[in-house]
Amino acid sequence: MSRSQSTDESKRRNAMVFAVFVLTLTAAFAAISVIPLAAQVAARVTGVDPASGKANDVVTIAGENLGKPHVSAVFLSDDKDDHKAAVVSQEADKIVIKVPDVKPGDYNVSIQTGNSIFIEPIRFTVQ
Repeated sequence: MSRSQSTDESKRRNAMVFAVFVLTLTAAFAAISVIPLAAQVAARVTGVDPASGKANDVVTIAGENLGKPHVSAVFLSDDKDDHKAAVVSQEADKIVIKVPDVKPGDYNVSIQTGNSIFIEPIRFTVQ
């Protein structure tokens, strides 16, 4: 084997080792940074006060990660529709809404995160 063939083979081996290193590093960063970050910022509703009211009443939705970066809308949801509520104020631990003009009955509080609406197990009764 000539010296130039040995050098070419060494360069190819180094390039392959580098490519494997880059792929491994990319996969490691994806596993470390993406999954835990998503789990940390999940919005969650823990309560509603008061638990019942009429259309246009002001209601406070309590929870975690409810700020504007995480929650873009609040709804009262029945088995057929999601009725958008007007947001009066919004903080990380609470959102104040006006009850939408809907028929009397029991509704779940739902939150929109990105393009998805999550129906929470918290109930609100419209009188």
